[in-house]
Amino acid sequence: MLLGAASYICGMFIRRNKNRSGSVSIQIIVKSGRKNKVVQTIGCAFTSAEEEILLYKARTELERLQGLQYFFVDHDDAVIEGFVDSLSQDSLRIVGAELVLGRIYDQIGYPTEGELYLFRNLVLCRLVYPGSKLKTIEYFKKHLGLEISVYSVYRFLDQIQSKYKRTIEDITYSHTRKLLSGKIGVVFYDMTTLYFEASEEDDFRITGFSKDGKHQQPQILIGLLVGINGYPIGYEVFEGNTSETKTLIPVLEAFQSRFSIDKPIVIADAALLSQKNIDAFIEKGYQFILGGRLKNESDRTKSQILNMQIKQGVPRELQHQNGRLVITYSEDRARNDLYNREKGLKRLEKKVRTGRLSKEHINNRGYNKYLKLEGEIAVTIDYQKFASDKVWDGLKGYITNTKLTKDQVISNYGQLWQIEKAFRISKTDLRIRPIYHRLRKRIEAHLCICFCAYKVYKELERLLLMNNITLSTEKALNELNQLQELTYMLPKSKTIKSKLLSPTPNQIRLMKMKL
Repeated sequence: MLLGAASYICGMFIRRNKNRSGSVSIQIIVKSGRKNKVVQTIGCAFTSAEEEILLYKARTELERLQGLQYFFVDHDDAVIEGFVDSLSQDSLRIVGAELVLGRIYDQIGYPTEGELYLFRNLVLCRLVYPGSKLKTIEYFKKHLGLEISVYSVYRFLDQIQSKYKRTIEDITYSHTRKLLSGKIGVVFYDMTTLYFEASEEDDFRITGFSKDGKHQQPQILIGLLVGINGYPIGYEVFEGNTSETKTLIPVLEAFQSRFSIDKPIVIADAALLSQKNIDAFIEKGYQFILGGRLKNESDRTKSQILNMQIKQGVPRELQHQNGRLVITYSEDRARNDLYNREKGLKRLEKKVRTGRLSKEHINNRGYNKYLKLEGEIAVTIDYQKFASDKVWDGLKGYITNTKLTKDQVISNYGQLWQIEKAFRISKTDLRIRPIYHRLRKRIEAHLCICFCAYKVYKELERLLLMNNITLSTEKALNELNQLQELTYMLPKSKTIKSKLLSPTPNQIRLMKMKL
């Protein structure tokens, strides 16, 4: 009995079927879908010796039938089926990073010759497959065909800070200046902390005030300088116990000296507002817009502010010891301020009830300012102070020595969210932490890679807008991470070829993006 379809042959096997009579039938079976069909019954055996003979005949017949496969199957179908069987997961590569992000990286002007080709790949991988360097090596092997040891990567990381950081920053600055029409007149500065899970400190990773609330864990500080629209300019890394207020002036002076530019208008939030910083700004001739702390002003100034009865959309200003104090009011901000104060109060009340607070917690950090000490050890909440803060809900102050109008001051300061976004992107999309390194030079190398990746990220964001592609940067990166290429060998010529797997409309738009 011969088989008339390819599927009958591909899944053939020998089966022992016990009969009611006690005999055993030896059959050749083919699996077709979810069913087994008899191709041929070789015979029935009543003894083990007869069964062995029939099994030998069945194996011989099975080999014969399998050898006749292509006589029963259309030849072209058989070739295609054999080709498909030869494919595997190893035949697929993710190529979106190279086809789109690689073009952006090169267009910015970052070097790629020699060992810097490895830096390029580390940056692109950070954008689409952020993780440890070991996972990065796996990505290199699978999707780039690069066989590189972890030791080679580490040796290269040891050189980045000393050999390439300055070059990367120079190119980043030049490209950002070009985007801003050749002049960087305004810069934004802020800092963030990056903590380590390790418990041991060293001369770099040191405990200090943590913006992540990880005060007991070693950390480092990063100071980031960006221009309008959040385009990166430069960054510096500091020991974990460095005061934020002591970083701004050195970074600005180094930046100005290095690039030989005029003093820009500096915009920073209230955390960097110290009188020492302001005095240094004025002494060195810098113009600034700094977030004000209205409740920390003198009683006279606070009285003036509250007597103004400031309305939404109508900013006011006062003469200030450091220049001008611009004040604005927002109903949305007022609702948010009240919500946050009440939320903070509930947390304090819970801690007070559970006895988790001591007099050491009474300070001006956050909502701890509402705590007070009754008697020797009793920590309670100052509800009067909580209620009195309501008059400040919705008010926001800006200290400046510029000649900008009130609206221009508010508008420029409003761009500060861009640097907050930069830190958020770095911590989420680029996964700047956790940092899997212990040595300072490797930590600094990791941060340099992340800084460069952020520049490519921002350029992708700009190009999406310029090309009218209605995708967020995050969704665009996800699309690129799904863009795959199939590598295969032609059955007859043995020629190796590659082909993109049916790109989606969004992937096509990204590949055709004008740079």
